[in-house]
Formats: sequence, structure tokens, C-alpha cells
Amino acid sequence: MASHPIPRIQTPTPQTPTRMKVLIACEFSGVVREAFTKRGHDATSCDYLASEQPFGKHYQGDMFQIAYGHWDLIIAHPPCTDLAVSGSKYWAEKVKDGRQGRAIEFVERIWQLPCPRICIENPVGALSTRSKLGKPAQYIHPYQFGHPEAKKTGLWLKNLPPLIPTNELELPERGYWDNQTPSGQNKLGPSEDRWKLRAATYQGIADAMASQWG
Repeated sequence: MASHPIPRIQTPTPQTPTRMKVLIACEFSGVVREAFTKRGHDATSCDYLASEQPFGKHYQGDMFQIAYGHWDLIIAHPPCTDLAVSGSKYWAEKVKDGRQGRAIEFVERIWQLPCPRICIENPVGALSTRSKLGKPAQYIHPYQFGHPEAKKTGLWLKNLPPLIPTNELELPERGYWDNQTPSGQNKLGPSEDRWKLRAATYQGIADAMASQWG
């Protein structure tokens, strides 16, 4: 009697997540960079300021000196001082002296970089109405990612899916979030480092970017 070979049952090999090269542009806090690094990616942040975290890869200088290298993903947080709607009463002055035009050109140059996946993050402002980027793919708030604060932020996405909220909180009974006054205004008073405090990415959002886009 002829013997038949016993068929082998192949066990699927677990897929190893792809290690990406990620550039976090205009970031000095290191929050987004470290979220990707902790997930095994080769992440580098860059800014004219030194990194606030003493570890991790950080390039201090002009982002375009390194942005044309091989990157799988670029996430950029360009300065919003001349773009945010919160400063719209100064827009006419900033248009006249060229500040807003230069800020828009800077963002458009990021969008045109030869990288397959790009995210540009900026608050509500001139980018959606005065730039070639048009309206953002989505708006997000910190309270959708576990932080009891509100900050409407646009995400312009190239070959990336919208971020899915990971921990959506309900508005407190008092009717306003932790970073707001009872009238709904941001309660962070004027100071020399106000822009710096508002520029840092919330940890919950950084973790969502790393887990969903990494």
C-alpha cells in the first residue's frame, strides 16, 4: 500500500510591525517623538529650540536641512502665532508686513515635501481659508483623548486616516473645561512663555498618533 505524506500544518508567523523613520517637525517638547520611539520607531524631532527632554533624537536648527531625507512619516506643528484665529484682529497688520504670508509659505512647503505620509497640526485659523491646503481633514480636541480640556485643532492629512478618539470625556456639570473660564475663554493668562505652554502636544493625542499611524 502506497503511503501518503502527512500534510504539514503551517502556523502563521506573527507579523513584526514595520519600523518607520518618523520626523516630528517644529517640536521641542519631545512628547510626540517619544510616543513613536516607545513603539519601536526611529523618531527624530526638530526645532530651533533645544529639546526639553534630555534623551531621544533631536535636531536643533532649520527643519528643511533634514526634511528632504528618507522619512516614512512627517508630523509637523508649525508656529501658529501669525495664523491662529485667536489673533485675527492683528491679521491685517500681519498681511501688510508679510508675516502671515511667510507663515503660510512655510506650511505649504512642508506639505509639498517628498514624504508619503504627512500630518500638519494647527489651531483654527488662516490655513483653512488662505492657504493651498484648504480645510483640514478633521478637527480634534484634547477631551477626545482623555484630557479634560478643550483646544480645537485641525489636522491636515496626506495618506493618513483620521485620528479615532481614544477616551472621549463628557463636559463637566459646571459647563466648561479645566483650561477654560466660565465664559469659555482660555484661562491661561498673558506671559512670556504662554505660547510655549500652548504649543506642547497633549500626551493622549501623541499616543493616539503613534498607535494609529505607527
